[in-house]
Amino acid sequence: MKYYGGCDVGSTYTKAVILDETGKIAASTIQRSKINAAQSSRLAMDACVSQVPGLTSPEDLSYIVGTGYGRNRVPFAAENVSEISCHAMGVHVTDPTVQAIIDIGGQDVKGIAVAPDGTVKNFAMNDKCAAGTGRFYEAMARSFEMTLEEFSTLSLKAKSAIPITAQCTVFAESEVITLVGEGKAPEEIAAGIQMAVAKRCFVMAKKAGAVNHITLTGGCAKNAGLKKAIEKVLKIKVVELSTDPQLMGALGAAEFARRKGAAK
Repeated sequence: MKYYGGCDVGSTYTKAVILDETGKIAASTIQRSKINAAQSSRLAMDACVSQVPGLTSPEDLSYIVGTGYGRNRVPFAAENVSEISCHAMGVHVTDPTVQAIIDIGGQDVKGIAVAPDGTVKNFAMNDKCAAGTGRFYEAMARSFEMTLEEFSTLSLKAKSAIPITAQCTVFAESEVITLVGEGKAPEEIAAGIQMAVAKRCFVMAKKAGAVNHITLTGGCAKNAGLKKAIEKVLKIKVVELSTDPQLMGALGAAEFARRKGAAK
């Protein structure tokens, strides 16, 4: 049996996936990124390799593709592919019916339109501001002295939302701290935060060609409050993927590796 790997080195987390010859996921991992991209990729791929009997190192894989912001520093990768293409391919092999993606990464937000063959039709990216990204949510959770998991469900308890007017992460965090200090209901502040991010996603979704459904990828895709807010703002269904949405980039990279390796 031949195996193929994909390694997605993100700014916050590094993800890795190993596929077998049939395209089935044989192993996967999600780990906090180190300051060194090469070290992050090595740790993630080693963790994946340890899950597959018969493999001892990433070099045992038939083909490996790197992706993510650190894709050029994956030492054992045969080539690298952009994270936009990898997220599109990862979603495509998971659910071919999905044609629009909002990918919320650690430091940017992307809207991606997926063609029927899994390639990218077009995309839009906001990488000039951290508002609405994973870093933004980490700052918001910190303001509430909660974990990200706790914060992601807090807004689901709200009966109304308190608008958050600041667009900048730094100013939004200050605004939230002030509202908390004034004794405002935490769940209503959280609902306001989720609505603010959903509105920022609106433009990305339209550029991705979303009509009646869309899916979310990246770590923020696990944010239940954001999913609900996006459905309310965009008035379309958010499709939940059967595979961890945070793995989509690595999965797409592994699928590219499988196709390239099989063609050799």
